[in-house]
Parts: sequence; structure tokens; C-alpha cells
Amino acid sequence: MERMIHIFLLCALTTAFTALPTHPIAPGMAEQDNVPALNQRVVDFVKGKMGKKVGAGECWDLAAEALNTAGARWDGLYGFGEVVDWKKAEVFAGDIVQFENVEVERREGDMVRRERYGHHTAVILEVREKGVYTIGQQNMQGLGRKVGLGELAMSDVRGGKIVFYRPVE
Repeated sequence: MERMIHIFLLCALTTAFTALPTHPIAPGMAEQDNVPALNQRVVDFVKGKMGKKVGAGECWDLAAEALNTAGARWDGLYGFGEVVDWKKAEVFAGDIVQFENVEVERREGDMVRRERYGHHTAVILEVREKGVYTIGQQNMQGLGRKVGLGELAMSDVRGGKIVFYRPVE
């Protein structure tokens, strides 16, 4: 119970910030040819929960339930699997993303949009190109406690720490 309260408080801090832009679910999301079977099960779980609340609706709940349902082995806290260096290795749909004090600056026409993610967890649903991802997430302003989509472009990250995890069996 103490761990769940801790997780709730950390994820709740994230909701004070602006969410990544959300996109309608795209039925034709590009699929990577070589996605590991375990990762695909994680993706299938998240896609099946779009618009629904998973667990208590915390950001962490989505990754936790996706990993558990897929049969992944993880530490039950924030060790979601094997760490992946996105600059050196391929990121797959189904990988988990952990944000820690991340600052994002996105240019949209003449506007500059700044976002901060104190502590947030999401799941990669699509790799558009190296460093550009569609993510599944919940407990974000604009999404509430239901699963929705967002975008993560590593070129927009200005600070903080982002760790990618590969689910393991």
C-alpha cells in the first residue's frame, strides 16, 4: 500500500503539466517488422485499453498491467526490463519509457510550447522514425485517467532523464 501511495503521488505531480499532444488512434499505425513477441503483447494490451482507465488510472498502472498481462518479468517498481540506449540500439513498439524531470520544448509555427514531466511512465506504440515515437499513456492533462496517445520526439527534449526499457520474459 505504501508503494502505491508513493507511485500515486509521483504520477499526480505529472498531471500539473501540459500533456503531449494527443492523436486519435490510427488504425493503420505503422508496424515494425521485427517487434519481439513479448513487446507485441504489450502493444496489443495498450491498444485494447484506449479510452479506458487501467488500474487506478495512474501512469504507472498502464505499463504495470501491460507487462503483467504480457507475461513479462520486471521488478514491480520502475525496473521495467532491460535498459535500451535509444541512440545506439533500435527502440521497439512495446518498450516502456520512464520520464524523470524531463523538459520538452516543441515549436508549432510561431509558438513555442514548453512541457515538464516530473515523473511519468508511458509505452511506445509506434516508432515513426529514429527518435520519434507515438506513446500510449494515462494520467495526463488532456487525457485524464484514461489511456490515450501522445508523441515523443527526442529532438524536443531539453533536459531531464528518459530511460527506455525492453520487456523481458
